[in-house]
Amino acid sequence: MTPIETEGYVYPVYGDVKYLSYAVASATTLRRYDTTRPIALVCEPHHAELLKTHGITVFDVVHPIADEHRGIVGFKHNVHHYRLFDRTLFLDCDMVWTRSPDRLWASFAPYPFTITGMMTSDVFFGAPKHFGVLRDILLMRRKRTLKRFGLTYLSRVQSGMIYMRDADLARRVCETAGEMLRRKGETHFQSRMKESGRSEESCEWSLAMAMSKLNVPVFPWLLGQESPQLDFIDDLTTYDPDFTTVTCRYYCDPFVYSLRGIKNTSLRNFFIGFLSIFSGKGDHMNVTPYVVHFGWLHEKQPFYRFAERMWAQATARG
Repeated sequence: MTPIETEGYVYPVYGDVKYLSYAVASATTLRRYDTTRPIALVCEPHHAELLKTHGITVFDVVHPIADEHRGIVGFKHNVHHYRLFDRTLFLDCDMVWTRSPDRLWASFAPYPFTITGMMTSDVFFGAPKHFGVLRDILLMRRKRTLKRFGLTYLSRVQSGMIYMRDADLARRVCETAGEMLRRKGETHFQSRMKESGRSEESCEWSLAMAMSKLNVPVFPWLLGQESPQLDFIDDLTTYDPDFTTVTCRYYCDPFVYSLRGIKNTSLRNFFIGFLSIFSGKGDHMNVTPYVVHFGWLHEKQPFYRFAERMWAQATARG
């Protein structure tokens, strides 16, 4: 009889204690829907000590993080070192679970290694998020990067969810991503630290290039009712303060849905309203994804408030 493979979740935490509070909050929402699969925390010694001090038991496994892996690139380019379960799902801490993940695990099962994303990246991926991107477009810099590295496509990676069953394949992807990052000067990608409020380099474009190089497919990020994760955008999301009931407005047209990142609500609604004149462009559905991800800096406040409450409750018991 073939032994049953263990399935489990891993949250990485490093640095300020606030990130531990985010992981506790996220894991608390996960436990609402999954009471059996183990949850692991990969963290620094002071985080582990705080869990003991306050008697916080939401994590089944607490594992040390290596000094050189304390960072976005440091950890996500080295996930193969943290195969704590046969089938491991690595998660960002700024996430809220909104439904049972059983079907999500079934969807990941055929993949030896994958990361959520889109088959084709847009021009803003790893590039300026303002009119400076026009330079990349006019000079065809994305196309030149692909040609220089012998790639025929570039996916959009969203690394909030990384699934690993084959640690050797994960190692090859991560090592290739590291090589891509070291050659950043040969690409059109810019440092993430140029963006306001960012203090760490991005891991995503290098992982995307590595997956293209090795022909490893991404897991579709936008799947309508079966979307593994959707971005939290306040005026496109219906929710209560504890996120027990959540629905997101999902525009069926990928380009129209990509406009969700426009900060100015009036401007965004104007563009969506204008495009909706054309057949199908205004089609939308209200969905509950498996996870709501607070990836946009200007949309994080509701999660911060939730995490503060969860942390206050957890530490009050200790």
